[in-house]
Amino acid sequence: MRPIASVDTVAWGTPQSLSVGESGAQGSQASSEDLRLVERLRSGDEQVFTDLVNRYHGSLVRLASMHVSDRSIAEEVVQDTWMAVLEGLDRFEGRSSLKTWIFSILTNKAKTRGVRESRSIPASALMRDEDEADEPAVDPSWWQRSGHWKDYWTNYPQSWDEGTPEKALLDKEGATLLTEAIGALPPRLKQIIVLRDIEGLEAEEVCAILAVSDANQRVLLHRARARVRTMLEGYMEKRVKRA
Repeated sequence: MRPIASVDTVAWGTPQSLSVGESGAQGSQASSEDLRLVERLRSGDEQVFTDLVNRYHGSLVRLASMHVSDRSIAEEVVQDTWMAVLEGLDRFEGRSSLKTWIFSILTNKAKTRGVRESRSIPASALMRDEDEADEPAVDPSWWQRSGHWKDYWTNYPQSWDEGTPEKALLDKEGATLLTEAIGALPPRLKQIIVLRDIEGLEAEEVCAILAVSDANQRVLLHRARARVRTMLEGYMEKRVKRA
């Protein structure tokens, strides 16, 4: 493959010998547009590479930041990811979408860098924290525990109108609180909610990137959303009192 000049202009660093396949990235197959872009990249089309960087770079940095200590290191991980993308093009077989493939490379590299920084959590710990079958997604205190109304709400959730967290988060204060609530989640729950609700990836893509089943992805996403909603309850109560 002919080198793409723009790699040097953004200080990607010295290329390393990498083996980049599509194992672990088994989402929907590459579209005809994906295959066309890959062929153009293989031929050295600089504009296609620039467009991909512009489209995904910010999202990749946010995802990398969940595994490493600061943004500068996250940027390094993303730079390494783009180098791996270029070096792995000849091994791209279209068994996943181009987007899923890129995000999967980033996830693997960010985890490796996080381990090197001793910032990652062992998989066993993640399983205990997030995948425990009997862990309730919603605080048990929200339900009646006995009597005729057992298992009904003690206080009904607010309707999805002007008083909801989603509407409130349109203001700066709420947006800041949402960022803090997501940041307080355990790593895997944070990944799920960022990929699905912030980056807008489809469930199938997230399953491929994080190597989880569809059922597990749905449980984790529900749990992440429930925890964020719980953390926003106090803020919403204050808003109602101020109104």
